[in-house]
Amino acid sequence: MATLYITEQHSILRKTGERLILQKDEDILLDVPCHKIDAVLMFGHVQFTTQAVHQLFDHGIEMALLTRTGKLKGHLVSPSTKNIQLRLAQFRKYEDPDFRMAVSKAFLEGKLKNGLTFVRKFLKNHPLVDLSHEVEGLTEGLKASGRAQSLQELFGIEGTAASHHFKALGKMVLGEFAFSRRSKRPPEDPANALLSFTYTLVFNEIASLLDGLGFDPYLGFYHHPSYGRASLAADLMEEFRAPVADRFVLNLINRKTLKTEDFYIRENGGFYLKRDPMKRYFSEFEAFLNAGFSMNSGRTSFRKSFRSQAEKMARCLQGEDTYTPFIAKA
Repeated sequence: MATLYITEQHSILRKTGERLILQKDEDILLDVPCHKIDAVLMFGHVQFTTQAVHQLFDHGIEMALLTRTGKLKGHLVSPSTKNIQLRLAQFRKYEDPDFRMAVSKAFLEGKLKNGLTFVRKFLKNHPLVDLSHEVEGLTEGLKASGRAQSLQELFGIEGTAASHHFKALGKMVLGEFAFSRRSKRPPEDPANALLSFTYTLVFNEIASLLDGLGFDPYLGFYHHPSYGRASLAADLMEEFRAPVADRFVLNLINRKTLKTEDFYIRENGGFYLKRDPMKRYFSEFEAFLNAGFSMNSGRTSFRKSFRSQAEKMARCLQGEDTYTPFIAKA
């Protein structure tokens, strides 16, 4: 199963039988059976027929509409997957401050442990890069998170750790790219553009998964509810930031899969991927998410791990399991 990324502007998604076709003028750009797709992401000026949407609903395939630069505008999803009992359990647990604190610590533990592993793996291949200060800061943050007594303390610890993490990332970026600080709206350089875009894709995938399993994606435990933000997706995403998004972006940069010339600058001063490099990006991203690797439980992939963590959260909310974060192998 794979995600279908549609970036060809002014194309139209149609259905024929049990297949989806992407058409532009008289040309068929894509012809794929529905059973091979689990999500469709449309970027920019892409249209679709009502029959195509019905086909997606019949196969339980979610469709997300995004701007060309990756900002989510909305989802279309069949209502058949809604699980009211899970949502009731989620709302009850939100009212339990001890539960919120315990699960928030787990999210942050996963984020910091995976950040440390990410930096240390880089050091194995680049021992001359001095990351000792950053490793020390992340290590102290991990220790402090275990001692924290409130969510406010966790927020402060996370902020300090993020500073160390991005300073480390700046030293890990090699070649023609440069990364001096994290900038979001707009991304002020190509490295930040890749980070923002990848964070958005991972976030949207997790949010769609949570919605499909029957959660309320907008009610988180660590991230406070905020109008229009899928806070539970933000919670679960934390442990995947370093091993998925940061690692993927660093691979694209340091292996020279993408170059600075693959980006353009918009009128707001932000950097964004050009059309053809974006297609290359999606191909690499899909392969990265589906690549198999070993865990204690056996072979898995990052995409499977997203679902595994969401299912673990569902069991936790219903009193069947304790939530433990995804921890990448050192």
